[in-house]
Amino acid sequence: MRALRILLVIVVVLGGIFVAVDRAAVYFAESEVEGRVQVTGATTGSTDVSIKGFPFLTQVAGKQLDKVDVKINGIEADADGQRVRISRMNAALHEVKLADGYSSATATRATGTAVISYEDLTQAASDGAVVEYGGNGKVKVTGTVDVLGKPLSRSVLSTVSLVDGHTIKLHADEVPGEDIPGIEGLVRGKTDFEREIGGLPSGLKLQKIQATADGLVISVTGTDVQLAG
Repeated sequence: MRALRILLVIVVVLGGIFVAVDRAAVYFAESEVEGRVQVTGATTGSTDVSIKGFPFLTQVAGKQLDKVDVKINGIEADADGQRVRISRMNAALHEVKLADGYSSATATRATGTAVISYEDLTQAASDGAVVEYGGNGKVKVTGTVDVLGKPLSRSVLSTVSLVDGHTIKLHADEVPGEDIPGIEGLVRGKTDFEREIGGLPSGLKLQKIQATADGLVISVTGTDVQLAG
């Protein structure tokens, strides 16, 4: 019995050591990957990587991680001459395959969300236009136009939608007119606009968009997503 107790103690101690080493390896790997995550054609503010699954060391030995969560803040990219900033993006990457001596990784599939704040959307809008949340899933856009030499400011409620899976579109539901000829076209020239969203990690595509109080929330999905390399 004494020998059995000693054996059990040894097993527990070795198990604890293995867990400690495994978790230390995860921490080191996460730090390394954070520095390697690349967003093609864009700059990023900060990146946080969380590797899921246990044990980690056996996943590395098999050169495939079960799941990796990635959070990227401040993605800035140019698209069609316009700079559009994604405030933050969260992505869950599944079946992440390691290659090139563990220096690159590709996820078989991924899902996530990207958020564009109204402040950043205002920066990407037409000159002088201000974009805010309008309530009930609508966006409020305020623009000022020149009518007979006098400034005329109008606010509209707009519907936001996706075009071709990579462009966001804002279109006013209606424009207050006051019977001024051509006023609707002038106002829409300020409040209606489209902006292509670039700078997402390679392999991710826009799936659905919704206007919320926190900004435009975009669902993203993808296959063969490049995590690092």
